Amino acid sequence: MPEGKSNIAIYAAIAANILIAASKFIASFFTGSSAMLAEGIHSIVDTGNGLLLLMGIKKSRQKPDKLHPFGYGKEVYFWSFVVSILIFSLGGGFAIYEGIHHLTHPEPLKDPAWNYAVLGAAILFEGTSLFIAIRNFNKTRDRKSNNIIKNIIRSKDPTSFAVIIEDSAAVAGLVVALLGVFLTQQTQNPYIDGVASIIIGAILLLVATFLARESKGLLIGESAYPEVIKAVEKILEENRQVKGFSMPQTMHLGPEKILLIVEIDLADDMDLLKAEDLVKKLREEIMEKVSSIQEAYIQTTNNLKK
Repeated sequence: MPEGKSNIAIYAAIAANILIAASKFIASFFTGSSAMLAEGIHSIVDTGNGLLLLMGIKKSRQKPDKLHPFGYGKEVYFWSFVVSILIFSLGGGFAIYEGIHHLTHPEPLKDPAWNYAVLGAAILFEGTSLFIAIRNFNKTRDRKSNNIIKNIIRSKDPTSFAVIIEDSAAVAGLVVALLGVFLTQQTQNPYIDGVASIIIGAILLLVATFLARESKGLLIGESAYPEVIKAVEKILEENRQVKGFSMPQTMHLGPEKILLIVEIDLADDMDLLKAEDLVKKLREEIMEKVSSIQEAYIQTTNNLKK
């Protein structure tokens, strides 16, 4: 996803979370709802996560230097992994702790009208943020499937799918909190509110694990899409002076920056100067036709002579 599109979704999520967090804490103060307090902490964590993703995008734009000759594109992957840890520990961990605390020290729910008003508004705001994130995500990629989960797994840009994952967890948590408040009010059973908080925590742990898994794969180095590799192979196959080549090795250095390494076998009668010229032209052609490949290294297996 282009950086501008990612930023729009992140800014929308941050704005929604700041407003929602404040309202949730106010509602929790007046009602004593454990699930509402857990949701407030969740919104604060999500706000911080949005800021971390923006920082990751900014750092990834730094120019290459001696210490990082391929640039800082993987900063985005690192900070996305940090976000998953924060969701797991602060979001999910606190929600489960608060739920257990409420089960051991139950308190009756007071003035649930606050909860209904805040949760209704929060679902509207979070739903809008989720809609914006999904719309931007879908607009900027050649989807091979209508399954959003498959498209997220296939994506190489965690700044786009992290917002979708967070907002989806937020909406699910809000629905659980709303049900918890309703059932607590109807049954006058304070334990239900604690159970709702634990369920919210479990949802956060689940999405944090999923985000960590996706970010880890990108951080340690994932290969390019199969169609990118096929495009490279097609260019090499169509060149008559290339007799054969090894499987192209690729790795994402960032969402839209790929490193390519490939060995080629040239015609036997080619001298060193012609081989160097051919390799240069192949490199330029590959980087021109496959724009996401920004670093290409082509080696020959021939014993060339001047």
